[in-house]
Amino acid sequence: MNASAELLKELRIDRKAPPPAPQRRWLWIVLAVIVLLALAGGAWFFLGRARPVEVRTAPVVSMDSAGAGASVLDATGYVVARRIATVSAQITGRVEEVMIEEGQRVEQGQVLARLDPISADAERSLSQSQLASAQSQVNNVQAQLTRAEAEAGRLDALVAQQLVSRSQYDQQVADRDALRAQLETARRNVQVARDQLRISGIGRDYTVVRAPFAGIVTAKSAQPGEIVSPLSAGGGFTRTGIGTIVDMDSLEVEVDVGEAYIGRVQPKMPVQATLNAYPDWKIPAEVIAIIPAADRGKATVKVRIALKLKDPRIVPDMGVRVSFLEKEPPTQAQQPKGVRVPNAAITERDGKPVAFAVSDDNTVRQRAIQPGIALAQDRQVLSGLSAGETVVLDPTPELKEGTRVIEAGSEAK
Repeated sequence: MNASAELLKELRIDRKAPPPAPQRRWLWIVLAVIVLLALAGGAWFFLGRARPVEVRTAPVVSMDSAGAGASVLDATGYVVARRIATVSAQITGRVEEVMIEEGQRVEQGQVLARLDPISADAERSLSQSQLASAQSQVNNVQAQLTRAEAEAGRLDALVAQQLVSRSQYDQQVADRDALRAQLETARRNVQVARDQLRISGIGRDYTVVRAPFAGIVTAKSAQPGEIVSPLSAGGGFTRTGIGTIVDMDSLEVEVDVGEAYIGRVQPKMPVQATLNAYPDWKIPAEVIAIIPAADRGKATVKVRIALKLKDPRIVPDMGVRVSFLEKEPPTQAQQPKGVRVPNAAITERDGKPVAFAVSDDNTVRQRAIQPGIALAQDRQVLSGLSAGETVVLDPTPELKEGTRVIEAGSEAK
C-alpha cells in the first residue's frame, strides 16, 4: 500500500514549479528580415536597373585639309593596282621549289621559285666542252704554224744559196700563210664557244624566278612538280605563272562617270572615298586623270583617282564610293574649322540642333552643336564636338542625357 501511495504522489502535478523558459522567436524574425532585404536588393539590381539601349555609332573626325567643299557628283568604282604582275619563268620547265605564300611581302630581286636545272646544266656542260675543244684546236694550229714558219725561214736561206728551187720555197710560204688563217679561225671559234658558254649560263639563271619589284603576293599559282611555261601549252596541264605580286603603294581608284556628268569632274579635283567594307572611314583623295575615251556600251568615261592615305586595309578590287567635291579657292594659312560627323548623328531637342556623344561609361551626353556646311553624307560641326569622340546615329526621341547605350550587335556588360 505504501508503495502505491508513493507512486500516486509522483504522478501529481506540482503547481508551485516555475514555468518553462519561452523560445527565442526573435532570432528567426531577424533572419527572415535579412533574407527579404537581400531578395529585394537583387530584384532592384536586375529589374529596376535600366536596360541599355541598342544604338549605332560613328566616330567624329577632323575636317579634311584638302580645302574641299560640298559634293558635286557621286560615283562608284573599284580599287585597282597600277603595278601588278603575274611572275613566270622565261623557259619551260618543271617546278622544283616554290618559296612564296599568299599575303607574303617580297622585295625586288627576291627568289620566288626554282625550276629543275637539269637541261640548263647539260647545255652548260656541252658549252664548256665545246670551248675546251676550240682551245685545243688553237693550240694544234699554233704548233703547226710555228713549224711552218721555221721551215719557211730555212728555205729562204737555201733559196738565196740556190740550193732549193724557188717553187719549193713559195709552197712553204703558202702553207705558212694558210696556217696563219687557220689560227685566226680557231681563235674566233674559241670566242664563239666562250659566248655560247655565257649564254648557257643565262639559261641556267632562267631557272630561278625572282620578284620584279617589291610588293605583296596575292596569288600562288604553281606547286612543286608542275610544268610551267611562259606560253600557254593548252590542255590545262601547263601553268603559265608562279604567282601574282601587287605593289600596294600603286593602289588607286577607278570609277565610271556618266557622259552627261563628266563635265563636273576636273583634274586635281578633291575627292572623298568611302570603302564599302568600312563605311565610316572617309579617305581623302584626288583626281589623277580623266581617260580621254568613252565606253560606247555604258556611255561612261573612266576617271582615275589617287588615294592620299596608304593603309593595309585597302586592297585591290574593293568596292568604293567616291564624292567629287567642290574645290574652294585657296587662302593663306587657312585651316578647316570644326569636325565632321554623319548627318544621321544630328537631331533637334527643343528646336535646337544637338548630338549625343557616348562617354567612357557607355552613357550618352547631350551636346548642343553649331552645324556648318553640308559635306555629302556628312556635316561640318563648328562647336560642341571634338575629333575622336563617338556619336549616336539616328537618336530616338526617348534618348536623353545619361541613358545607357550599347552598340547594336554587341552584348551588354
